[in-house]
Amino acid sequence: RGSLTMCLGIPGRIVDVPADRPDLARVDVQGVVRDIHLGLLADDPPGVGDWIVIHLGFALEKMTEAEAMDALGFFRGEESIRPLEEAMG
Repeated sequence: RGSLTMCLGIPGRIVDVPADRPDLARVDVQGVVRDIHLGLLADDPPGVGDWIVIHLGFALEKMTEAEAMDALGFFRGEESIRPLEEAMG
């Protein structure tokens, strides 16, 4: 994992995927719930509780909770809780 999209996007956690619109998800992005398009992940669609990398309203890839916490810490100016080599995969 640890691709360049990590630098371009922000992490969010899926809170709902409507049954009638599986290409959209309600995603919590640091306390703000937004509608995000999942079409780019159609081959391996994420579900409720999954973390994703978001850029311009699109989910670019799935990520682990540990990756999401590291990214959020980085955005807050905190040191990573994991060594850089591990975070970059």
